[in-house]
Amino acid sequence: MKIRTATLDDAAAVAAIYGPVVEHTTISFETEPPDAAEMRSRIEKTLASLPWLVAEDAAGAVCGYAYASKHRERAAYQWSVDTTVYVREDMRGHGVGRALYGCLLPLLSELGYCQVFAGVALPNAGSVGLHEAVGFTPVGVYCNVGFKHGAWRDVGWWQKSLQVPQGPAELRRFEG
Repeated sequence: MKIRTATLDDAAAVAAIYGPVVEHTTISFETEPPDAAEMRSRIEKTLASLPWLVAEDAAGAVCGYAYASKHRERAAYQWSVDTTVYVREDMRGHGVGRALYGCLLPLLSELGYCQVFAGVALPNAGSVGLHEAVGFTPVGVYCNVGFKHGAWRDVGWWQKSLQVPQGPAELRRFEG
């Protein structure tokens, strides 16, 4: 498996992974699957300041992706990020998520981030297992926060410390 920085050309593959999750599960709270053009825009926007990684399978096809986004807008939160990981259905349980996090988390630390958060729509044993396996710990649950597929859904939050904050430091910009 190869992990690399995403390019705009990965948008169709990313949309193909994410689309069925949006349509058929409650893992994502989006209700309409974004097309390749929208995913291209999201990748471009993210890469302007934060990492977006893709995993390739043995055949060179994108089989998963992970990226970071701002945790909150207020300036005092600037040393914290949220992370997102999605894996192609046929590759789940094969270490793709762990491999992506194995590259993403050290990269975020190098960029100066201290805390990483992950929101997981519940129930989702696979995502909970992945996050806890790479060192995230549960910090709370937003109960009945989203309505999808005819029912109210909870979102659990997990946190991982990348480094002990020593004081305000300047964050480095992701340069791909």
